[in-house]
Amino acid sequence: MVRIGIVGIGFMGRIHFLASQRLSGAKVTAICSRDRAKRAGDWTNTRGNFGPEPGRVDLTGVTAYETLDQMLADPNIDLIDVCTVTDQHTSIALAALKAGKHVLVEKAIALTPEDADAMVSAARAAGKLLMVAHVLPFFPEFKYAAEAVRGGQYGKVLAAHFRRIISKPDWSGDIGDAAKTGGPAVDLHIHDTHFIGLVCGVPNSVFAVGTVERGAVTHLTTSYLYGPGGPAVTCSSGALCMSGRPFAHGYEIFLERATLHYEGALTLYTNDGKATQPALAGGGDPLSAFTDELQAAVEGARTGTEPALLSGQLARDALVLCHREIESVMTGRAVPV
Repeated sequence: MVRIGIVGIGFMGRIHFLASQRLSGAKVTAICSRDRAKRAGDWTNTRGNFGPEPGRVDLTGVTAYETLDQMLADPNIDLIDVCTVTDQHTSIALAALKAGKHVLVEKAIALTPEDADAMVSAARAAGKLLMVAHVLPFFPEFKYAAEAVRGGQYGKVLAAHFRRIISKPDWSGDIGDAAKTGGPAVDLHIHDTHFIGLVCGVPNSVFAVGTVERGAVTHLTTSYLYGPGGPAVTCSSGALCMSGRPFAHGYEIFLERATLHYEGALTLYTNDGKATQPALAGGGDPLSAFTDELQAAVEGARTGTEPALLSGQLARDALVLCHREIESVMTGRAVPV
């Protein structure tokens, strides 16, 4: 049984806790929050942009800690699940690794590439896993695309375009604070850079144009430059749309023998002229992808083997891409990766 301690009971901490109820071979045995009400199970103020309505939760059998030091001293925790704001990720992860715990940390891995490098190095030195909770590859439409690309049955990627737009986050003061999250070009867009790295690889350089508000990039459109013979990949991502416009993400991936188009529904176009909508497991349930993500982390902690989709190095590379794109927006030049 893998025993999990969740640090940070905000929106994402609540989602992880709910998703953990469906795990096999693992359970949450502890939580850590500075908020007394949350430690008592009153999670009514953990609202986010999806999932069940927040309320009270039953913490029977779950130890509630006020401080991280108290939690890390608990020998009955195998895996620390870090669900705090991004600017706290590095210090918590480093302390947990030093305490001999495996770590799952929510995206983004850190605010800066330097902090991400320190986390990856610390995990290696401690002989423990640093896993990063990039949930997008566990969503059915993205899982299908990744498996189609990596399986090679439709040939290599020739080109692709990705899109991710939201209105300005208003469900949390922290999530809207660029100093704590990196702003939309990190906190939101890193979903895309992680997935692009997974299915297309890391480009040689990037060229991005975008909008800037109070020093933070709020929207960008990027070309990922792989050099001669590489795929033609672009992405638009940001938080400019009005609040009445719902969140939207999608992609069009052009393979040698198929095109994958996801915009509300996934369609597979093949070279025989047919268009089909693949059967996808788990669609419509926002928690299922998080359960699958956590299950992968549990298996990693159980076996000591890093799950490929939760790779700390892949998460670090995704963060580097975001920072290079921000630099490109600010300078107006292509930036080597």
